[in-house]
Amino acid sequence: MMFQTLNFSRQLVVSQPTTTNMDWHLPAWLPTQLPKKSPKQLPSQSPNSLPARLTDIEGEPNTDPVEDVLLADPELKKPQMYAVVMYNDDYTPMEFVVDVLQNHFKHTLDSAISIMLAIHQQGKGIAGIYPKDIAETKAQTVNREARQAGYPLLSQIEPQG
Repeated sequence: MMFQTLNFSRQLVVSQPTTTNMDWHLPAWLPTQLPKKSPKQLPSQSPNSLPARLTDIEGEPNTDPVEDVLLADPELKKPQMYAVVMYNDDYTPMEFVVDVLQNHFKHTLDSAISIMLAIHQQGKGIAGIYPKDIAETKAQTVNREARQAGYPLLSQIEPQG
């Protein structure tokens, strides 16, 4: 049996980009040299218009006019606020409620005591007012801490008008 050895050589063909063979990194409409700007505007530009593409996809000069685009400022509104409401129960100690109000809602001792007394006397009280995601997180954290301590303290969120 006779084996024949075949030699293959690879040739790399590199060509300069033309209008039909463009490098995909460079769009065909980009100029090779940018025109020099005057301090205020390009000579062929009106002050309120966008610059036209210099060439179209095939490399031909682009003569289409550019339309002005008016951009409106986005309408921003404040997020809806939610109150973290704590409910009274007969088993959670007042000291625990004051401690939660100080640690999680950053109340002073005097304001924490007055909120705790409002919860005790009126059946519920507002611990703080926050955007929805923050209010949900604070209510869940307070409920989790109360369960870990063995107390049935309940806090929920309510939308504020």
